[in-house]
Amino acid sequence: MATRLGDKLKSLRKEKELTLEKLAELSGLSKSYIWELENRESQRPSAEKLNALGKVLGVDSVFFIEDDIRAPEQRHLDAAFYRDYQDLEAEDKERLRKIMETFKKS
Repeated sequence: MATRLGDKLKSLRKEKELTLEKLAELSGLSKSYIWELENRESQRPSAEKLNALGKVLGVDSVFFIEDDIRAPEQRHLDAAFYRDYQDLEAEDKERLRKIMETFKKS
């Protein structure tokens, strides 16, 4: 029996058109572990594993543990965007800041 975590994970994976194999490869987790998360109760993944899944799926890992939320909200997407921004090289950050400035002037 799937859990809310499993439902959320499967829904995002399918939305991103990722197979279990591809999500496993991109997140550094095993295919069988992701299947377990999607389909079995009593799975309690670590924050590290949720972060890896969130990074691949473009959401903040908090989304997975909030039972009352069914779909990612803007704050989950914003947190994921900021996390990705932090991982950029300095020159890429500067390019992105310049792009953002062009939107402010419009």
